[in-house]
Amino acid sequence: MTTYALVGAGPGLGLSCARRFGAAGHSVALMSRSTERLDGLVAALAGEGINARGYTADVLDPASLTTALEAAAEDLGPVEILQYSPVPRTDFMKPVLATRVSDLDDPLAFSVKGPVTCVNAVLPGMRALGRGTLLFVNGGSAVRPHPDRAGTSIAFAGECAYAAMLHDALAAEHIHTAQLIIPGAIRPEAEHSSPQALAERLYALHTERDGFRHYAEPLPT
Repeated sequence: MTTYALVGAGPGLGLSCARRFGAAGHSVALMSRSTERLDGLVAALAGEGINARGYTADVLDPASLTTALEAAAEDLGPVEILQYSPVPRTDFMKPVLATRVSDLDDPLAFSVKGPVTCVNAVLPGMRALGRGTLLFVNGGSAVRPHPDRAGTSIAFAGECAYAAMLHDALAAEHIHTAQLIIPGAIRPEAEHSSPQALAERLYALHTERDGFRHYAEPLPT
């Protein structure tokens, strides 16, 4: 059995994705800063017959990410699918003219150093399996920079570049990299941007392995 590892586990999109990949037979490794949150998510999944464990990690702390992902592979089996989808903090979103050099430290650690750390942790296991999937989830400012959200716009651009390079560099090794852009809010009632619909979309990106960048909804004009 292989493992689906989710960095940025929460009760909305994260739980829906864990359910979808768990229902497909993967063990589920959930990563979050909150032990209490993890305990609740693991209990909910266990009640549905899904083998899940929680691992406390902070995306701003590379060592904690590496430790969590290595422990998950040892406990549950090799990580076949990594999903990087933590929610950026609101203080990352200062207007561009109010943004100073120090304001970029955490956004860049969150959206560039965090993904690089996670990929380096899981890539040896994927190579040993001979397959794998790397899923990156971003908001609309990843492809259309927003002057009122400078930190995430700048940092997401770096994450996009890294993920696109991975897509090309790893394709020959049967390791697929895909990015899902969610332009607006995740809403329970939305046809394409509800947690359940997005979970299905991410699972399809894993199984269909068709192209790099995908959109949950068209970008607003």
